[in-house]
Amino acid sequence: MLNDTHVWTAIALLGLGTWAIRFSFLGLIGSRQLPEWALRHLRYVSVAVMPGLVAPAVAWPAAAGGTLEPVRLIAVIVALLVGASMRSTLGAIIAGLAVLYTLLALVY
Repeated sequence: MLNDTHVWTAIALLGLGTWAIRFSFLGLIGSRQLPEWALRHLRYVSVAVMPGLVAPAVAWPAAAGGTLEPVRLIAVIVALLVGASMRSTLGAIIAGLAVLYTLLALVY
């Protein structure tokens, strides 16, 4: 069992660590122009983060006891198709959410 001191120490250290990471970009190099190669690589951050957030919820959803649900898979496929055709992240998110909640309402 963890006591309150250990928990609050961990929270404080993690908060300090995330602050240091953000400060390294915003405080230290925030007023300088980044090189072209860095800007080119930063364009892919959202493309890399979004699948990392969505894939576990689709492949191993806790709400379904860790089994793949066809409803979530269909919503992901629709979101991928809309995102690829419209080239819009927001459009893909809205389409995926609309399909997911519509199918969940129909099935359950």
